[in-house]
Amino acid sequence: MNGVLAILGLALALSPRPLTIADYFKLQNVSEPALSPDGEWVAYTVTRRNLERDENESRIWMVPAAGGDAIPMTAEGSSASRPRFSPDGAYLAFLSARGDDEAQVFTLNRHGGEAVPRTKVEQGVSSYAWSPDGSRLVLVVRDPEPTRDDEKTKRKPPPWVIDRLQFKQNYVGYLDHRRTHVYVQGLDGAPPRQITTGDFDDSEPSWSPDGGRVVFVSNRSRNPDANYNTDIWIVSVDTGELTRISTNPGEDLSPTFSPDGSTIAYVTTDPDALVYTTYHLAVAPASGGPTRVLTASIDRHVSSPKFSTDGRHIYFVMQDAGHQPLVRVPAGPRENDLEVERLLEKAVDGFDLGAGGRVAAVASSHQLPPEVFVDGEQRTFTNEALLSELELATVEKTRFESEDGTVIEAYLVKPPHFDAARRYPTILRLHGGPVSQYDERFHFEAQLFAANGYVVVLPNPRGSSGYGQAFSRAIWQGWGEKDYEDVMAAVDHAIAFGYADSERLGVGGWSYGGMLTNHVITKTDRFRAAITGASATLYVANYGHDEYQRWWEGELGLPWEPSSRELWEKLSPFNRVADVVTPTLIVGGEKDWNVPILNSEQLYQALRRLGRTTELVVYPGEYHGFSAPSHLEDLFERYLAWYGKYVKGESEGGVSP
Repeated sequence: MNGVLAILGLALALSPRPLTIADYFKLQNVSEPALSPDGEWVAYTVTRRNLERDENESRIWMVPAAGGDAIPMTAEGSSASRPRFSPDGAYLAFLSARGDDEAQVFTLNRHGGEAVPRTKVEQGVSSYAWSPDGSRLVLVVRDPEPTRDDEKTKRKPPPWVIDRLQFKQNYVGYLDHRRTHVYVQGLDGAPPRQITTGDFDDSEPSWSPDGGRVVFVSNRSRNPDANYNTDIWIVSVDTGELTRISTNPGEDLSPTFSPDGSTIAYVTTDPDALVYTTYHLAVAPASGGPTRVLTASIDRHVSSPKFSTDGRHIYFVMQDAGHQPLVRVPAGPRENDLEVERLLEKAVDGFDLGAGGRVAAVASSHQLPPEVFVDGEQRTFTNEALLSELELATVEKTRFESEDGTVIEAYLVKPPHFDAARRYPTILRLHGGPVSQYDERFHFEAQLFAANGYVVVLPNPRGSSGYGQAFSRAIWQGWGEKDYEDVMAAVDHAIAFGYADSERLGVGGWSYGGMLTNHVITKTDRFRAAITGASATLYVANYGHDEYQRWWEGELGLPWEPSSRELWEKLSPFNRVADVVTPTLIVGGEKDWNVPILNSEQLYQALRRLGRTTELVVYPGEYHGFSAPSHLEDLFERYLAWYGKYVKGESEGGVSP
């Protein structure tokens, strides 16, 4: 009998189990792949969320490109990021903030030894790149704070003096005229030399193959705070002479030189579409001249372009109808339609190219958190042990028609051991942006809800990216209208499938997903519970209080002008707040300047005054995206408790403060 019990116990121990909140802090996030010049090794970053110490830590690892055991390159105790091999492959550079210092560039001999600091910039380094010959670094550095005398340093901080149109930014706070500029520094210990100047922010530097020039991104218009007009520029490293490459009045970004130095590839946008633009791949002569937009015919978002080492192709990540593959196109002129070659059909978040056409990428899928892939083959297995314990949800992609006949797509996340004969409590989870998309990546929140017995509906309504610019721009001056119809159609589709219980529905989202949640609960009483995170509700209250003055004015107009104010008020769900009957949990970060907590406070105050079931939870020190592991744990617990109480009708509800 004891033997039978032992076998049963072993079987239970080996049986996959549902995912839990605790697993979020066991999962490790893989990112930032970097190939060695010979293509033999891939360096990458692994981030752990340490709940016990309530902090996040990132380390650099390295794995053979051909497969094999991964090797830790940096020690525990200090975070490191942005690994980059030296051109000769002998050293690995990275950014790290050690002790009380700001982030600096360190180098580490690839075969072992201690990391050596290569920069000593008081205000820290935000980005860097090796020169082609490995003798220098290009740096992005923000201007230092003004010095103060010893007596004044004993006092309270001085006031912020504001004289900019764009005066606030999430994670930064109030803005002054300290700007980010491009510097060059040798490895001989000499201080860095500034090569760009002016009251402009410069970013994304990349070296020319001969090491004599650096291409970068900057908005050097008359009033940069009033527009999105970033352009591509080249600066001579020796003379500081500038050459303007792009003249598009919209956003241009992510420049890179071709291997022969003759051409710049970059990402360009349509200025008239504002945030709803499609990001296209463009090329232009490095000496200046007309731009060719290569991807106009495919009408899909592109990002992170890189030339192949032979210069014949340009690789990039593409958003495409709920997918985010790595693709490439020919770099030269063409006579026929653009040929897009899809190389890795997963949700790709970063990639690098090496010798012989080798490609390393970090990618994920519905049941696989991000891992390193080389030439399409998985090379890291960072979360393999944990995943072997879990019974994950299955995910189904589906298409349906919205109210006006527009075809919409969604992912349906089904609980483990899904029974098609049952109808499940269902959560409509809305993505932010709004110009974003759900794709086939690993989605912890959806997996967590499914593990707790919910079907989860992840729709890509109009406004989403990945379906073309017209699809994104369909919500122009109409937030909460067509996209509301689309997400409600997604719920009806899940009900028609037989998956969703129409009497047990919940809704929620973050950022624009929270804003759309606010529209949902002011227009329908079909949901038993709502969770709105980092959302806006009375839009005029945001003007001059958040970081989006350019967006507000560009789409809704100046709020004091009567013709514009009518639109502001029409779109604001706050003006329909008396119609809300759904129990609503409202959450946000204290320091969020993206969608400030003011909006959540106003929604809470109104619902509380109306006597509705509501609760406001504000997380100290958090911005638009939360970072503290303890806060994330608390947030997930509140999600499950709120939906459990009001959607499932469980007796246990709420989380103790």
